[in-house]
Amino acid sequence: MSNTLEKTFSRELERLERRLDELVTITNQLKDENRSLRQRQDTLIAERATLLQKNEQVRSRVEAIVGRLKAMEHGS
Repeated sequence: MSNTLEKTFSRELERLERRLDELVTITNQLKDENRSLRQRQDTLIAERATLLQKNEQVRSRVEAIVGRLKAMEHGS
């Protein structure tokens, strides 16, 4: 009986070791993915800020052009 119990315990321990190895692998993959996603997020935030700034510059230019056109219209 003791021998059977030892075999069962040994098999269960091996199963748990395999599962633990799987969990360590998954955890490492998730850490890598998380790091990559954070870097991508940082890049997108920087790109967004650049686009907002360019958009503001274009808006100002368009407003200036419209203002000049209105002035020319009233001057005629």
